[in-house]
Amino acid sequence: MQDHADTARLQEQHVCWPPDAARLQEQYVCRLPDAARLHAAQTLRECESRRSNDIHKIQEWLRTQPKLHARSDAGSVLRFLRGCKFNEERTRHKLTNFYVMKAKVPEWFSSRDPLLPPLQEMLNLGVFLPLRRHGADGALTILIRTAVHNPQTQALDGVFKVGNMVVDALLEEDELVSVYGVVAVCDLAGVSLGHARQLTPSIIKKAVHSWQSCYPIRIKSMVFINAPFHVGVILNIFKRFMTEKLRKRVQIFYKGTEYLKGIPSPDLLPQEYGGEAGKLQDLIDYWREHMVELRDWLLEEEKYKADVS
Repeated sequence: MQDHADTARLQEQHVCWPPDAARLQEQYVCRLPDAARLHAAQTLRECESRRSNDIHKIQEWLRTQPKLHARSDAGSVLRFLRGCKFNEERTRHKLTNFYVMKAKVPEWFSSRDPLLPPLQEMLNLGVFLPLRRHGADGALTILIRTAVHNPQTQALDGVFKVGNMVVDALLEEDELVSVYGVVAVCDLAGVSLGHARQLTPSIIKKAVHSWQSCYPIRIKSMVFINAPFHVGVILNIFKRFMTEKLRKRVQIFYKGTEYLKGIPSPDLLPQEYGGEAGKLQDLIDYWREHMVELRDWLLEEEKYKADVS
């Protein structure tokens, strides 16, 4: 119980903590509670006595890669090391993929001003909603409401753009995300043929590539709820591009939200999903307002991308 209390205190310190210059300090200072430190050591192969040296080696490598235009502060580097279980070669590869993707996919990583009308529309709809607190196992659940936008008037790229903006903010603000990972819950309620047509194989491939090979975030499980039977064809395309490890973490539920009653606990979920954590609209309002609060940081982040010319 003490470990869970420590984790809760860390969440209070990190969630809603806007990025600032202090995060860009050269030396990483570990503020993880004991439970998270132990998890990082046992699961991510993070060694406290070697951590600074591991970070320094990647920073030195980045200095030899000026065309990546990558962030080299200790916190950013550490996230990628954790995402690759401190394998130096894999970390270099993922860093390269991430910053090249930011350059080659401008439809997701450019013009990310949260005040732009198309992005305000997506934020008002609540297409991508991390819960406000972590579960007992440390993982953070993210509600992805895949069918709330209008496929006739709103491009799917806007959904992915807002989703990536939120994930970037999570990684910057909440260190537990890089330690414990996330559970992605994709709500398919209301999905139509128009939504399905937007998910071309090229977009699916690009999305899976970003999850598996670019972002320093571990997907502990990917759960599809309220799935109509005809969506199975598209989900099979998703699986085709996934590694065997990620495929095994995919679960599909065709009726209701019963799955969510146990994971996460009800006190974390909005009432509309069978929980006790207030209205769904409260969560939507929080993330819309928080993205606006982070506007300057989001615009600044756009400059970190590879020179692929």
